[in-house]
Amino acid sequence: MANFTASTQPSTAPSLTGNGQTYRGPFAMMTILFFMWGFMTVFNDILIPRFKDAFTLDYFHAMLVQFAFFGAYFIGSLLYFIISATTGDPIAKIGYKNGVVIGLLISATGSALFWPAATQLSYPLFLAGLFIVGLGFALLQIAANPYVTILGPERTASSRLNLAQAFNSVGTTIGPLIGGFLIFQYFATTGVPGADSVKVPYLAFCSVFLVLAAVFFVIRLPHIGEGKSEQGVGALKYPHVLLGTLAIFMYVGGEVSVGSSIINFLGQKSVAGLDPVEASKYVSLFWGGMLIGRFMGAVELGEMKKTHKQLFLVAIPLLCFALFWVARSWNADQQQFDFSAGWRVVQNYLPLLALCWVLFQFGRALAGRTLLIFSATIVALLVVAIVFGGKLAMWCIVGIGLFTSIGWPNIFSLALDGMGVYKSQVSSLLVMAILGGALLPPLQGYIADHGGLQISYVVPLIAYAYVGFYGAVGHRIGRQPPA
Repeated sequence: MANFTASTQPSTAPSLTGNGQTYRGPFAMMTILFFMWGFMTVFNDILIPRFKDAFTLDYFHAMLVQFAFFGAYFIGSLLYFIISATTGDPIAKIGYKNGVVIGLLISATGSALFWPAATQLSYPLFLAGLFIVGLGFALLQIAANPYVTILGPERTASSRLNLAQAFNSVGTTIGPLIGGFLIFQYFATTGVPGADSVKVPYLAFCSVFLVLAAVFFVIRLPHIGEGKSEQGVGALKYPHVLLGTLAIFMYVGGEVSVGSSIINFLGQKSVAGLDPVEASKYVSLFWGGMLIGRFMGAVELGEMKKTHKQLFLVAIPLLCFALFWVARSWNADQQQFDFSAGWRVVQNYLPLLALCWVLFQFGRALAGRTLLIFSATIVALLVVAIVFGGKLAMWCIVGIGLFTSIGWPNIFSLALDGMGVYKSQVSSLLVMAILGGALLPPLQGYIADHGGLQISYVVPLIAYAYVGFYGAVGHRIGRQPPA
């Protein structure tokens, strides 16, 4: 059998240690960052309809919100890589903590621009603010992801990234609820018109970023792997890094393609024939599945007693399923719970949760092996959705959120494995590959326009097939630089 990645026997307790030192406190601080950029990223989904109405935009110009935000990730990461190659790795010189502080200050500046943009009713200034926020987030991603991987043994790096990304998913889950209430209800009903309704929320974001920057500036974080800086493009000498960069491109592109098309897909008569309001409720299951899978991945890929691990792997999905059931049972019109109606909606999600548990058993706490198994499962789900249609296709697409959950942290940790002084440079390449989320969805849209939405899922199918290849063998190719 192929050796997918190195592994050790589980210890008797969870571990966040390195060189005999415990880093649970610093790790807890880093999870705040993951939560914040998840929370703010989904605010873009709220801004698009708000700006479309406020500035009377067509869909193309309204979607420039995402273009400005995610384009900043690419530009920021590209600039970082160029600086790293010409003058040496900046984070290796200034330290991970200072990198986080600078990223927070940049994001605070972009958030502050929303106030004059709303005052002047300037859409370009809003886009400029989003671009600057994206630049700050790019630096935070470049600093935070590799830092989390080194806050303990390298063999459990995937576990820590899964746990950190789970808090990111918490942000993406509650962000739309809070953002929608503030921008479309609270400020809309207190006499704040149009684009002005975003002023106070983003001023609050600015304040939070400034407070976090001050906190990170004064706290003591361990200096691990810092102080060494080399010029050149050393990261490019490692084939597994280049393959990992393409894997992130495919992963993000595949995930965004599926997530962006769910409502339209479920609205098709050949699938479920749901109206947009009802179909949007199933989107919560897609993103909620990512939350469940990442918490389960943090447990499965971590180090603890086998009995404790199995207990958590059962308790996490069942608890989340119970929460889904309660949420879908609430009848807003009658102001009461209808648990039988809620059960009819969520009961088909139970087999997917059971399958997820089984697949984690086959993954055997190996990051590469688990990535392969989960990606292959997504490919199978997409094939069924393309070929069969109906309610079966609906649940296959909704369930992809559960199995795509471990993709980002596992790819990231596998690409960073053993990179030493090049960790931040590698991280900049990986963050740059978020560009896949901007390029693959339009390709899927083009195919949908000409061949139908159902067949267009061949785009994420190919993307996840490549991610599976990276989990199987790609992450092991050429780990030593060529002579």
